[in-house]
Amino acid sequence: MELLCVGGMNKLFTGNSLLGLCLRQCNQIQAGESSPHLPAPTSWFSTRKSGQLWEEHSRSHFFPGTLPKPFIWADPGTIITMGRPVTIWCQGSLQAESYHLYKEQVSQPLGMWVAWNFRDKARFSIKSMSPNSAGQFQCIYNSSSGWSERSDYLQLVVTGMYSKPSFSAHPSPLVASGGNVSLLCNSKDTMDTFHLLKEGGAGPPQHRESRFSAGRHQAVFPVDSVNISHGGIYRCYGSFRFSSHVWSHPSDHVDLKVTGTFEKPSLSAHPGPSVTLGENVTLQCRSESWCDTFHLFKEGFIVPPQRLHWQNNTGPFQVNFTMSLVNSVHAGTYRCYSSHSTSPYLLSQPSDPLELIVSEAANTTSPSKHKPDFKSGANVTSLNAELGTMNRIVFLNPLDSSTR
Repeated sequence: MELLCVGGMNKLFTGNSLLGLCLRQCNQIQAGESSPHLPAPTSWFSTRKSGQLWEEHSRSHFFPGTLPKPFIWADPGTIITMGRPVTIWCQGSLQAESYHLYKEQVSQPLGMWVAWNFRDKARFSIKSMSPNSAGQFQCIYNSSSGWSERSDYLQLVVTGMYSKPSFSAHPSPLVASGGNVSLLCNSKDTMDTFHLLKEGGAGPPQHRESRFSAGRHQAVFPVDSVNISHGGIYRCYGSFRFSSHVWSHPSDHVDLKVTGTFEKPSLSAHPGPSVTLGENVTLQCRSESWCDTFHLFKEGFIVPPQRLHWQNNTGPFQVNFTMSLVNSVHAGTYRCYSSHSTSPYLLSQPSDPLELIVSEAANTTSPSKHKPDFKSGANVTSLNAELGTMNRIVFLNPLDSSTR
């Protein structure tokens, strides 16, 4: 791992991650040699020789200090994609003279920051994240009063080493407030552990040991008594026991939506809920209270819901979901929900169910006569064009893979 030992006044100690190399830079200055990365020698070096610092530092490695422990964190975060940069920060005291970074199972410090201006924090930059960069980190600082305690552990993870696992919500990613849902992460690879993350979540990742079932390694993350805080985007990762800080690529995301936050909208069919094969039908979702997004679900259907935004500033809060060239696949039970774009994962109570019945015409002579003309454009198409005070969506074949 190549680490930049970053000094005050935006000056750099550059090298191969060892404190000794940083100290050699200090010795060069002590001897009057020039360095393009460092300022002129200061009284700090003239009063505290690098050898003395190394001796004190070695003692602190075995005997914890008595000064308050510093705070350690990583920017932009602790879970970093392979090849991306990350900065480890250590914040201690305004009286600190130097900061030192340790990694678990490495006896010598990885880097040293010299507090030229007696700043209360130091940064250690990793230019390109790799498996060797991942692990547990701690930092300490020293001053004229002695050495600090070690900071808490910082867990730095690299992702993107293995194939992504599969990820799904059961029985559905749509969950009523107070209900339960299980998030299943699984892989054909022999992953020992799976990790669950919520995008933008304040809490740490969840971890579960994998179990082998149905030819795959998998872990279940139960979410009980769902509330509004559970709504959001989730992903999972896999890892192996021998390298717990090296994770796979992220899974595809699951959008967990919590229902029951607002009053239910109404759902109606036009011209009616009974439709002849090959005709068109419009399902209208309407809310009496303010909302700007509507979602249409079909029971027992695995594809994501259809969604439309209300774009009119006046008139009723409603949108139209229009099905053209209806066939037997469109038949079934539908419900709609409303939501606010500011809280996209919090939905209203469901509308009352609407049963759509698709039947053949009485004078049918050939079944093929009423099949949709897929050659003329059978993919699902969303239309954001406004229809009066409403929007409409046209989807011809709900089973088409383009809707997934």
